[in-house]
Amino acid sequence: MPGAPNRPPTIDAPPAPKPPDDEAARRVLRRLAPSRVALLLDLWRGAPSPELLTPLARAEAAFDAGDNPGASGDLDVLAVRFAEPRWPTLPHPFRELRVAIPAPQPPNWDPDHALSPEEKEARRARRAAATQLALAEGVLAWLDAHGMGGPDAAALVETARGLAAPDGPTPAAYAAVDAFWALVRSRVPAPRPAGARPAPTPGT
Repeated sequence: MPGAPNRPPTIDAPPAPKPPDDEAARRVLRRLAPSRVALLLDLWRGAPSPELLTPLARAEAAFDAGDNPGASGDLDVLAVRFAEPRWPTLPHPFRELRVAIPAPQPPNWDPDHALSPEEKEARRARRAAATQLALAEGVLAWLDAHGMGGPDAAALVETARGLAAPDGPTPAAYAAVDAFWALVRSRVPAPRPAGARPAPTPGT
């Protein structure tokens, strides 16, 4: 049309990646994606130690290769590293990724010791769901602050708030949080040593 302003073509955003179907892989993803963001926090001043980057990079590679036990083991190493006093203290909710190695204690020191196996499992499930929701909300805030958020990410976290349902986490809430972690891993670049060129994110 004569006189009409030239407009660039509208390009649809790529579809959000789907989370893995395998439950073991989903459990790894729930730790892998927030760990990636944890090593991009400002407290590292852009240069996390290789002692932290190496187990994450191994976990990323193992996950991509379908080696869920290997990825989980590397994330265990990273979780212990996060708890070491020589590193900066992770802020809430990322400190939930830390796992300290406790000193040996008698079983009766465990406050859950007297619970039945069913009650212990229910309490673990509630704690895991609460941790996932806190991490998702914290990562969403980080994404928004760094220009990587958006309505798609916010909608997934809103649905994931069903993890805090009074009757326990819902399957729909876990499906949303898993989709959120898949989106985060596709959108957030992997942390790299100082001076290294960023690697392409999965799916690009």
